[in-house]
Amino acid sequence: MLSVVIVGGLHADARKATVERLLADVPGSVVLHHDLATAADGTVVRTIRDAGGILSAGETPLVNDCACCALREDLVPELRRLDAAGTLRLAVVELWDSVEPKAMAEVVAAGGLTVTGVITAVDPALVLPYLGNGDDLADRGLAAAATDQRTVADTFARQLEYAPVLAVLDSPEADEEDRELLAQLHPTAHQIPISTGRPTTTDHSTRLTDPSVPDHATRLTDPTNSDHPTRLTDPTVPDHPARPTDPAHTDHAVRPTDASGTLYPVRPSPRSALARAALAGFDVESAAAAQHPACARLPAEADAHGVSTLVWHRCRPFHPERLYEALEDITCAAARSRGRFWLADKPDVLLHWDAAGGALCVESVGPWLASLPDAAWDMVPPVRRAAAALDWHPEHGDCCQHLVFTSPGLDRDGLERLLESCLLTDAEYAAGRDAWKRLPPAFDTLLEV
Repeated sequence: MLSVVIVGGLHADARKATVERLLADVPGSVVLHHDLATAADGTVVRTIRDAGGILSAGETPLVNDCACCALREDLVPELRRLDAAGTLRLAVVELWDSVEPKAMAEVVAAGGLTVTGVITAVDPALVLPYLGNGDDLADRGLAAAATDQRTVADTFARQLEYAPVLAVLDSPEADEEDRELLAQLHPTAHQIPISTGRPTTTDHSTRLTDPSVPDHATRLTDPTNSDHPTRLTDPTVPDHPARPTDPAHTDHAVRPTDASGTLYPVRPSPRSALARAALAGFDVESAAAAQHPACARLPAEADAHGVSTLVWHRCRPFHPERLYEALEDITCAAARSRGRFWLADKPDVLLHWDAAGGALCVESVGPWLASLPDAAWDMVPPVRRAAAALDWHPEHGDCCQHLVFTSPGLDRDGLERLLESCLLTDAEYAAGRDAWKRLPPAFDTLLEV
């Protein structure tokens, strides 16, 4: 079965270097890319290429005036066609700049294909500038649809935090602070260094010129062609096709031939860290759970090379008016902040905090577990119950403030004092939930209640 790795990121040079490295390192790989920049003309341009160049190109019309919707509609059929050809080991889906990997990984998995990796390519020197960029994607020519209201900062943050693997460009402009910021923003990521130079490996990009050998592009576009080579096998890489059972078989990869016995070029086996990461396997459901506000894997406390991460956890609700008045100062205090929080006037509602680029997104993501009847707990995923158990309070259950702030030059003490001032006072807290619910609903407009 064809393996699919998704490579995304707003840092185009890093993304392209990552894709070229994968083409060089993984035998039998191609890159599928949809260019959304052509959406103004009513179409999305699709290309498929290998290390030697373009194999095929085509267009797909917009769907409901949405380039990203066109991508969703076209992606799975193209991947299925590549899989049916039977000649490929890996399809690298190179996402267009602002397309987020989470949505595409879920589309591919729902289409019955195997996602074996998700990689976000990053230039560490650009992490802080992009996190601080509050421009709308539309103003930068990066919107994926006419209704796209995302900003550069929040899009980059989601691209960065979803992927378990970061391909980190060897950027001479990056310093220790840049690298530390990247490490604190996504401390569980597997970072793999890459360079911008075009990979050079023996024979990997040779175009077949022997007229007796079927053309690669023909073999891709005609899955019924019986002249395609036997898929290469490599016992060192997971999910490889079954190896021959002939007792004379050795551990060398099969040298495929055409009907006349002409040998096809054999590319090197994928032994690089990036290739192994692309083929290692990926759990779409677990990745989604790791991003859900109720059970997100948030960074831990850290302080190094001028970068700090503050984890602020309290078991008392916010006063809605005082928090609302302090939103701008809190949001601008850090390059990135995220987590879940609790408002006194909405004591049963779990609220999501997501800030980058000086802009804050607040949304309701359903009830706290403590607000659900016991019978409903069986319908809650185990990962959600486990996360709630970590924050469990004997009186309030999982209702809490759990916010994380990461930034160079973070004023930890000042930020903590500001946050503490927004909590209910002792007298307000003692008044109880009925009194809390009568507090001014300052967040109703923001939450579009």
